[in-house]
Amino acid sequence: MENRNKIAVVTGGSRGLGRDMALRLAEKRIDVIITYNTNAEEAEKVVTLAEQSGVKAAALQLNTGIIQSFDSFTERLKEVLAEKFKTDHVDFLVNNAGQGGYSTISEVTEEFFDGLLNVHFKGVYFLTQKLIPLIADGGGIVNVSSGLTRVSVPGSSAYASMKGAIETFTRYIAKELGARGIRANVVAPGAIMTDFGDGHLRNNEDLQKMVSSVTALGRPGVAEDIGGVVAFLCTEDARWVNAQRIEASGGMFV
Repeated sequence: MENRNKIAVVTGGSRGLGRDMALRLAEKRIDVIITYNTNAEEAEKVVTLAEQSGVKAAALQLNTGIIQSFDSFTERLKEVLAEKFKTDHVDFLVNNAGQGGYSTISEVTEEFFDGLLNVHFKGVYFLTQKLIPLIADGGGIVNVSSGLTRVSVPGSSAYASMKGAIETFTRYIAKELGARGIRANVVAPGAIMTDFGDGHLRNNEDLQKMVSSVTALGRPGVAEDIGGVVAFLCTEDARWVNAQRIEASGGMFV
């Protein structure tokens, strides 16, 4: 029997923004499959919380920076879809997984650059490519970018450049998959207090004050400010929103 709920895959769903995305999707009666890199225990907690909303949920291990692992991941995903969700497709892909990295241009090494490139651009590009055949017609893709593509903050040149590439890629997805009714959009969070980048913002009170001073709503963001925006893009309410960049930053540098 075909699964009645829509299904969303959320990469990096065990903590931070991805965790909130998964839980907000579950609140909207969308089944969720999250990926995690190392923390299986936290991922299972998210699965349990999502299931308390009355949906099906599962967690799969994936390092989005290891592109050669995507074939085996896709096969595991197909197995989980068949066994637990009784279907052969997903409806939404949320490319959220990421890592922080801060270095001035003069100090960026090739190793540092490639680490960010593999996770934030190459990984997103090729994971999307692998999963497009599994995305149902009329579905959607949400890519997570950053406020740093609009506002330049020293130390983030490499990271922000990858995110800029993602924003361009998203418009191309929307164009190429439009005939199948698949929408593609970007959510660009501003400065958010999570453990991202080893708690880069959360652990720095001076940085929090600076962010607050340049934000119209007067505070740094938290994970709960972002998940609902992603969940909205995975509903019929957003059916005519396509190829857009939606910044959720509380009005930084407006």
